[in-house]
Amino acid sequence: MSSAPTGCQDVPARLARFARRFEPAFARLLETPPDVPERLAEAMRYSALGVGKRIRPFLVVRCCELVGGCFDDALGPAAAVECVHAFSLVHDDLPAMDDDDLRRGRPTNHKVYGDAMAILAGDALLALAFELIATGTPDAARAGRLTAELARGAGWQGMIGGQVADIAGQTQDPDLERVRYIHECKTASLIATACRLGAIAGGGDAETIQRLGNYGRHVGLAFQIADDLLDVTSSAEVMGKAVDKDAAAGKQTYPGCVGIAESRRAGMAAVDAAVAALAPSGEPADDLRDLARFCMEREH
Repeated sequence: MSSAPTGCQDVPARLARFARRFEPAFARLLETPPDVPERLAEAMRYSALGVGKRIRPFLVVRCCELVGGCFDDALGPAAAVECVHAFSLVHDDLPAMDDDDLRRGRPTNHKVYGDAMAILAGDALLALAFELIATGTPDAARAGRLTAELARGAGWQGMIGGQVADIAGQTQDPDLERVRYIHECKTASLIATACRLGAIAGGGDAETIQRLGNYGRHVGLAFQIADDLLDVTSSAEVMGKAVDKDAAAGKQTYPGCVGIAESRRAGMAAVDAAVAALAPSGEPADDLRDLARFCMEREH
């Protein structure tokens, strides 16, 4: 890919700084209560605390800060959305789904703990996500809004619905509208939800919540288009997971429908739309603009 703008190049360092603050707090929330089976907790921590970009919790915190909130206001929803993301990866990697052996440069959860424990660890991470919001949000009305928001983003209208369409698409001819639907639901939905969760946690008004959610949706589309491209242009060593799998599995992807060049144009159009959605937020949102560009320019 072309060389990234300077601000885009700074994004990994910003995410790393955020992770140094977020990781210890997240790890404390995943400490094992005495009545939890240790093997289950270990499997949950293996995937939730594994090396990752932490883009989704970063978006929760930054969108919260943009509307006047703070890190502590956003921590519960940020940890919750990362638990949902980890759950989705554990289940996606299972033999009945994408059947992957490698994730983030390490053996996938079911390769370490077995299929049954991986399924249960994913289930427990999903349940924990809602517990973290319920117990970490003092205002009951706001907790209810956050819970409903996360359920929509992760559920049958969002990420899980997108996964169903992704599986069904493997037996169908390439179709760009189907690809867009899958990407909107499977990837963009949860990233948009992260932004909306942050804005709600910080007390943002309805217009700002909607606008930041739109930003997240376009970022999610760019991120998934980039993933489609990296599957055909990168290597397992760089990606930390298997590549060249989408075409072999009959996956519905942008390159499979429109080729590499047009996929890159579609990804950059999504970036431009994400950046445009931030116009009312002014200079304080510059790091989010850089993040949108990074999602297309990243190498893994």
